[in-house]
Amino acid sequence: MDRHELKNRIEYIVVCVSEFAKRFNLTNQQAYAYLRRFTGIDFLNDCYEVEHTQSIDSAVDDLQVLCYKKGGRIS
Repeated sequence: MDRHELKNRIEYIVVCVSEFAKRFNLTNQQAYAYLRRFTGIDFLNDCYEVEHTQSIDSAVDDLQVLCYKKGGRIS
């Protein structure tokens, strides 16, 4: 992975965390901790190639479902 792609991934993950926080009335730190605990951050990184072609709202929906399946209770 080159530096440009790494920068894009990081920016995408930051935006997704921020939008997740907004949707569920969390701080960015709370959203990051939740997504980290329930594998949302790993999902965004591992599935970046597909996820970044979707809307951010769609990514937040995917994160909500994934984390719920992994034991998270934000709904």
